[in-house]
Amino acid sequence: MKQLLPVLLALALVTSALAEGRHTKGDRPLAISQGQEVKLTDFLVPGKTTIFDFTSEYCPPCRAYADPLLQLHRKRADIAVVKVDINRLEIHRIDWDSPVARQYGMQSIPHFKIYGPDGKLVAEDTTDDRPARALVNKWLAALE
Repeated sequence: MKQLLPVLLALALVTSALAEGRHTKGDRPLAISQGQEVKLTDFLVPGKTTIFDFTSEYCPPCRAYADPLLQLHRKRADIAVVKVDINRLEIHRIDWDSPVARQYGMQSIPHFKIYGPDGKLVAEDTTDDRPARALVNKWLAALE
């Protein structure tokens, strides 16, 4: 037990740092949630425009965005993509009843929320209007 304590303390420190939004942009988009509630601002990448992509592996349009968003994440130094998986691990369909889907009122996916480098919300999709998706599509078109 004494040997396990330092490992648990180190894990707690890493988890705490991640939860406080001290993220850096890696080679691949960060994947979070697995259906659980999440505070998006804890996962902002400081100094970058952060795109939160609410997604499910069971959603064909979401899968169609996967590679283009990866390329956007890799090619634009000023943009970071964070994938918010709405599915709980045990659900093998689009999980509209997951805690995170209910938390953010998901009725359709893909669904985007975009925060600026200053951490302020720039654009978000709604049921009737998709300004964040329009902005993502504009950035994707500029990559071509």
